[in-house]
Amino acid sequence: MTRLTRRIRGAQLEVVVADITTLSVDAIVNAANTSLLGGGGVDGAIHRAAGPELVAECRMLHGCKTGDAKITKGYLLPARHVIHAVGPVWHGGTRGEAEALGSCYRRALELCEANRLTSLAFSAISTGVYGFPADQAAKIAVHATIEALPAAPLVVDVIFCCFSEKSADLHTDVLARYGSPCA
Repeated sequence: MTRLTRRIRGAQLEVVVADITTLSVDAIVNAANTSLLGGGGVDGAIHRAAGPELVAECRMLHGCKTGDAKITKGYLLPARHVIHAVGPVWHGGTRGEAEALGSCYRRALELCEANRLTSLAFSAISTGVYGFPADQAAKIAVHATIEALPAAPLVVDVIFCCFSEKSADLHTDVLARYGSPCA
């Protein structure tokens, strides 16, 4: 269910409540762990839906650092690719968590541009077991994405795919207020 759509910097940005594994986009962004070999939550759901070939390809990538991202094929998913972004574990905000989270969104867009992808869907990175406060994460997600769009002109469709209504409300509020004096 679409909550909000806005056109900003040449791209259509949308907030939806959905299962990210069902979206037909060029890439979905997985909230991955550093091993890239699957886990719980969204990460586990993506690995299960993509099939065993995904973990086999991920093994070849030799992990990923926090704040970075790597790309694989989508295998059995409707999405052609999976971008595995490793968000930070929340430690109270004193260990560079905000910068690392913003980097995940920027790196995902860089990978889209490098691979000539035009549409992607983000999960709410680090807001599950990694404990990043959802309100702060939504603001970072929306702002980092919009600020990175000029460097990724091929990307014209961006979805913030939220698993819960609460997460969607947070993303919707930030996206609706983006560019206003109190945003």
